[in-house]
Parts: sequence; structure tokens; C-alpha cells
Amino acid sequence: MTDQATKIDQDVTTAERIDGKAFAAALRADVAEGAARFQAQAGRQPGLAVVLVGDDPASQVYVKTKMRQAAEAGIASFPHLLPGSTSQAHLLQLIDALNSDDQVDGILVQLPLPAQIEETAVIEAIDPAKDVDGFHPVNVGRLSTGQPALVPCTPLGCLLLLQDRLGDLSGKKAVVVGRSNIVGKPMGQLLLNASCTVTTVHSRTQDLAAECRSADILVVAVGRPEMIDASYIKPGAIVLDVGINRIEMAEGKSRLTGDVDFAAASSVAGAVTPVPGGIGPMTVACLLRNTLSAAQARVAE
Repeated sequence: MTDQATKIDQDVTTAERIDGKAFAAALRADVAEGAARFQAQAGRQPGLAVVLVGDDPASQVYVKTKMRQAAEAGIASFPHLLPGSTSQAHLLQLIDALNSDDQVDGILVQLPLPAQIEETAVIEAIDPAKDVDGFHPVNVGRLSTGQPALVPCTPLGCLLLLQDRLGDLSGKKAVVVGRSNIVGKPMGQLLLNASCTVTTVHSRTQDLAAECRSADILVVAVGRPEMIDASYIKPGAIVLDVGINRIEMAEGKSRLTGDVDFAAASSVAGAVTPVPGGIGPMTVACLLRNTLSAAQARVAE
């Protein structure tokens, strides 16, 4: 734990940049070691099935990244690339087959899905033991009651970064901006399980800036470019920016930015994640970690 991390209440002028890319690389290396041990024990690699419905360019890039990093970590990938016209019944049949496939330890269905497919039905069809996204109601319930569970990858990545920087999170005041099922809600639950005092704020919160300024730990996941400026941040706070927004610029160019104004936040915060290079790499690394954990749990049964 760094000296700076222990001085949350002190004013600082330049925030430390939290390198999620480097941390994720180290985490993937740990997963690779675990996957090698698993293969020696089980006689096969851990297996991840990735299902993509349609031809959304961003989703295609993301799936390719997942499969490439899985291969590098010693995890077998089983891609299923389906046309955008795929019916819900067909997708549910595929998930049922993957649930029964002993070579598959984790199932990931890339979201969003086409309009004709109900996301809730698909999520609930996945075997909770293979739900490496951590979205199944069984895993959500286990997380909320403090039981072992597969946890959504982005919040898990945030928690690992916080624990690496601060060590014991007990007693810290944490504010989560956003209440989605994918990030906001599980993030709040993870922080609560780590004995933080947790507040979730959202679009209906009164005096949002004041609530955020109370936080030792501020996690932002709202999907609004650079919404959080210096006025929202307690001096010395740790700020994790989950947002990924593409802003169009002149001459057809664009740039990626987060939900936090990085330059402004850096003048107040103790440490802050950049976009890109912060939480994004951690999400994929935690997907691989979840896949290994699922494989180990299935072998232990």
C-alpha cells in the first residue's frame, strides 16, 4: 500500500494515474499460471464459449479481444457467431447445449442482443455455474447475501484495483454513481461486503455533487462524457472511471473519454483511472479469472 493511498483526507495537486492496463496484464499472467495447473490436473484447458449475435462492429472487436487474450492465458475459446436474424428459441437451444458441454466452463453472451431476443430470458438460461458474466439471478443473490459467487467482471476489476491501492477497505466512505445491474448495483454490493459505508447516487439524487464529495472512493458509471469534474471530488479521493464514451470531433475524427473529466479530477483526487487504459483492460482480465474459477469449481464438485 502506497503512502499516498493512506492519505485520503489530505489535499494533493496532481493525482496518481492508476494503470489498469499493467494490473490487468499481471492478472492475466496469474490466470495463465492457474490455467496451466488446471490443465495438468484435468487433462484439458479451461473452456470459454463466447456467443455473438449480429454484426455490431464494437461487439466484434470486443469478442476478438476476449478470445485472443483467452488463448494467451491458456483458455480454450469456443466462438459462436450468429446472424442478427437469429431467433430467441435458437439462441436458447445453443445455450442449453453449452450448459451440457463438459469442455465449456464459462458461457458469455455478448450484449446487447437484437430486439427480437429478450436479454433476461437469455441470462436466466445460462447455468449459474458457467455464468462468467455474473448476471444470473442466482449469482446476484449469492453476491447480495455474501456467499461465493461469480461476480460481474467490471465491478470485480474495480474492487481488485482498490484493494491493491488501499489494502483493507473497511470503514472507507464509498459513493457509486450509477445503479445499473451490470456495474452500479454489484459494485455497491462488493464495496458493502468489503465493509465500506456505501452510497449509490443516480439521476434523481438531490445535490449529487455534495454526495460525491463525501467519498473516499468514488466509482463513476453513468455513460455521460466527462460529467464528473473537480467540484464532485473530495481532495485525495480515489476515483475509478468506468465510463467509455466516443466523442465526435472535427474532420470525422473521434476520441474516447470517460464519465470523469480526467484533467480536472487529477487536480483534486489522490488517484484516478484514465480512459482508455483504466478499467477497460480489467474487465477482460476478470472475465478470464472468472472462467478459471468456474473451471476449478466444476472439477472440485
